Amino acid sequence: MSETFYHNLPNGLQIVHRKTTSPVVYVGIMVGAGTRHELPEENGMAHYIEHCVFKGTQHYTARQIINHIEGIGGEINAYTTKEETTFYAATLRQHFRTTLHLLADMVLHPTFCKKETDKEVTIILDEIESYNDSPSELIYDDFENMVFEGSSLAMPILGTKKTLRHISKSPDIALSWMQQHYRPDRMVLFVLGNVTTKQVISAAERELLFDSQLPVPETPKYTSASQPPNPETEASLSRTYRRHTHQTHIMLGSHAYSIGHPKQLTMYLLNNILGGGSMSSRLYLSLREKYGLVYNIDSQAVPLSDTGYWNIYLACEPQHKDHCLELCHKELQLLRDTTLTSAQLQRALRQLEGQMAISAENQENNALAMAKQMLYHHHAPAWQDTFARIQTITPTQLQDVANEVFAPEKIYTLLYD
Repeated sequence: MSETFYHNLPNGLQIVHRKTTSPVVYVGIMVGAGTRHELPEENGMAHYIEHCVFKGTQHYTARQIINHIEGIGGEINAYTTKEETTFYAATLRQHFRTTLHLLADMVLHPTFCKKETDKEVTIILDEIESYNDSPSELIYDDFENMVFEGSSLAMPILGTKKTLRHISKSPDIALSWMQQHYRPDRMVLFVLGNVTTKQVISAAERELLFDSQLPVPETPKYTSASQPPNPETEASLSRTYRRHTHQTHIMLGSHAYSIGHPKQLTMYLLNNILGGGSMSSRLYLSLREKYGLVYNIDSQAVPLSDTGYWNIYLACEPQHKDHCLELCHKELQLLRDTTLTSAQLQRALRQLEGQMAISAENQENNALAMAKQMLYHHHAPAWQDTFARIQTITPTQLQDVANEVFAPEKIYTLLYD
C-alpha cells in the first residue's frame, strides 16, 4: 500500500501526493466549483470555463498548450460535475514540473479571447444537441431536475443556448466568476507518481500563487439530504416525457446520503447488491436473466457534498414498462423486508473487494478519486482502508438503510416514451 502525503499551503490550497514506482505521473487541480455554484442566468458557466482555459492564457496560446503536452508525449484532460471542475495531465516524471506550470497557468491566467471562446460556444451548443439526441444520457439530467427541483443542482452542467450566449458576451463575466470561485481554499493539487513530496510542494509554492485580496464567495443554497421530498400529490413523484424513442427509458430513485454521511458506505454496499455491481446483481438477474425484458439495467448511488441520490436506469420495449417497474419495486421491497443472511453478506463483500482492487489498478481513476476525497474529507484513504470500514457493516444496517432510502413514498419515477 503506497503512502499518502498531505500538505496545506498558507493560502489554504490542499496538496495530496501518493508515490508510486511508475514513470508516469498524474498531476491535476480539482476546483470546488461546479453547476451548483451558478446562478440561473449563469448556468453552464463552470463547463464553459473548463473549455475556455484550453484556448489561451496570459503566457501561452491554445496551440502552444497543445504542442507542449503532445511534444512530451503527455495527455491533458478536464471535466465538470455538479460540484467540481478538474484539470489534469499524465506525463513522464521528468516533465512533472513543466506540466504543473502549464496547468497552473491555465487555471490561474486564462484570457478568454473572444475569437477563441466564440468557437467554444459553438462546440458546446453542438454538445448540447448531441446530448439531447441521446435519451440514455439526457434522462439523468431530467431525473436530477426532479429530485433537486428548485435548487441549482437541478440545472444541467452544459447550460442552455440562452445562458451560454449571455455568459460568453464578455470575458469579464467568466473572469469575475472565476475570481469568486477559483480560490486556493477551494482547490486541491493532486499528484500520483514517482516524484518526491518535496518536489511537489516546491512546485506548488512556485506555481500556485493567488491574489490575497480575493472576495469571499457566498455559501450556495441547495437541497439537503435531510429534507426528503414533500410532494403535494403522489403524481408529482412521477413524470412521463414524450421523447418519441423506440424504447421506453425508465429511471427511478430518491434522495440518499452525502459524501461524509455515516451511512454512505452502507448505501454503497447496498447499491452494489441491488444493481451497481455486476451481472450477478439482483436487478440484472431478475429483469435480464430471468425475464429477458432488458438488455442492461443498473443502479448507482451518487453522494454529493451535503446531499445525494440513488437511481435505477433501464430501457425496455414499451409493452414491458409496467412489468419492469413492478420487478424493480419487488427487488426494493425484498431489500426492505428481508435481512441478508451471513452467507449473502459475505458473498457481497467478496465481490466488492475484488471490484475495488481491480478498479484501484487504474492509476488515472486513483488520482481523481484521491483528489475528490481530499476536497471533501481533507484526507484520501487507500481503498483497503475504505473496504475495512465496509467490512464492519451488518445485515441489520443494510436493511435499515434500505427502509430509509427505498421507501415507496419517497421514490421518483421518470419515463421517456
